[in-house]
Amino acid sequence: MSKTSKKTISISTEYITLGQLLKYVDLISNGAMAKEYIQEHEIFVNGEYCKMRGKKLYKGYEINIDNSYIFAIDNEG
Repeated sequence: MSKTSKKTISISTEYITLGQLLKYVDLISNGAMAKEYIQEHEIFVNGEYCKMRGKKLYKGYEINIDNSYIFAIDNEG
């Protein structure tokens, strides 16, 4: 995955949690790593600083990790 490019993540559910997103995009290998990863990196959800691995991410949300990885949430289809 290239850094600083925006990648759209399509979900089939109402939302995905921040921890699930990190695993889905291969930034962590399992859910147990989410807490540590989130504490060690600057993560912004829609421009607001976030340290909650259970943060619900809905369609239209934008996630910025360390100004290196940017993800946009969208619905499948």
